[in-house]
Amino acid sequence: MSQATRPARRLSVAPMLDWTDRHYRYFARLISRHTWLYSEMVTTGAILHGDADRFLRFDEAEHPLALQLGGSEPEDLARCAKLAEQWGYDEVNLNVGCPSERVQKGAFGACLMAEPQLVADCVKAMRDACGIDVTVKHRIGIDSVEDYDFVQGFVDTVAAAGCTTFIVHARNAILKGLSPKENREIPPLRYHYVYRLKQERPELEILINGGIKTLAETDEHLDEIDGVMIGREAYHNPYLMADFDARYYGDEHPVPSRDEVVEALLPYVERELSAGRGTQLRHIARHILGLYQGVPGARQWRRMLSDASLLKDAGPELLLAARAAVHGEKR
Repeated sequence: MSQATRPARRLSVAPMLDWTDRHYRYFARLISRHTWLYSEMVTTGAILHGDADRFLRFDEAEHPLALQLGGSEPEDLARCAKLAEQWGYDEVNLNVGCPSERVQKGAFGACLMAEPQLVADCVKAMRDACGIDVTVKHRIGIDSVEDYDFVQGFVDTVAAAGCTTFIVHARNAILKGLSPKENREIPPLRYHYVYRLKQERPELEILINGGIKTLAETDEHLDEIDGVMIGREAYHNPYLMADFDARYYGDEHPVPSRDEVVEALLPYVERELSAGRGTQLRHIARHILGLYQGVPGARQWRRMLSDASLLKDAGPELLLAARAAVHGEKR
């Protein structure tokens, strides 16, 4: 997708490990045409020393699409950024926000906020290696460092290396003692830090992330900053995205119903199951359990698509049967 035809980053779905894989992203794209999608975090080591095709492969329908990288070696990140461009990604994003201890052992993620010059060096190396956007996703602070000046200083240092887009999770990352889940819930949200960052650095593109669940909340944030990144709500309640294109991009194309989304997904499922890559229906079905959230019959949909005995050796017909069950029909 050329820069001229790419939509703005008004709305995006956050990179979520083990969740935003290519199956989820294809499904999400059936609901919203313009929302930016991010890969789950992929380490530089996995790409450079593992199965690059497995980690980088995507469907052209997924654009606009960003690859999120985890790493702290400028040379390795540069090589991966170049590969991201060669594979056709629209953006490469550096993870400076993940607080998990496993990630810290690899010397990347949120702990890198303590080394803003290293992050700047990484960004410069990546920008020198590729022609696509290089962005950074980070927290507002780490551990007990809660001063606004800390996040502003971090952003200023990285911006000096040429980064112009920052995705800010408006919580501190607690590096010891909290699980990743607790790190998404316990540190208080300080949205006003992100707003202030945009006010004081208007030349930068600032996106906000953290605890955002509704269209009303999204509207409030977009009055203050450039874009909103939604995480788990877009996964557990994916049909929330059905309103995004008209509301935030001015695209009034007919919104597919939930049933139509299922219908549109069937050819993809058939292709994936017959491609010889080892894909099974369960690999796709787990990402679509929330499609009928809030609709009578949603429990039947979830039950059928998470039943191991039904999923075993199943094909697209199970999706049709589950859809029929939502409406009390028999197939």
